[in-house]
Amino acid sequence: MSTSPAEDPSAAVEEPLTEEEYRDRLRELPPSAKLVAKVLETESPLSQGQLADESLLPDRTVRYALNRLDDVGLVGSRYSFRDARKQVYFLKH
Repeated sequence: MSTSPAEDPSAAVEEPLTEEEYRDRLRELPPSAKLVAKVLETESPLSQGQLADESLLPDRTVRYALNRLDDVGLVGSRYSFRDARKQVYFLKH
């Protein structure tokens, strides 16, 4: 995932996406990525396992969907406050 500006001073601050930009990026993605994004719209942040439970998708499909969402800059991640071994995911719009 991307580096925060605090960690890399040369990194540009990302502008929030407009609803139209968000929908345009999402439109080109596979159905699994759209479903994961929809789950993250209603509940966020969630771990990969929680996303699999909520979406009823296999872990491998959720991982693929998260990678696709990350490729187009729609999802971010951070380490969980409850369990630092896990990452949780959230939408960036």
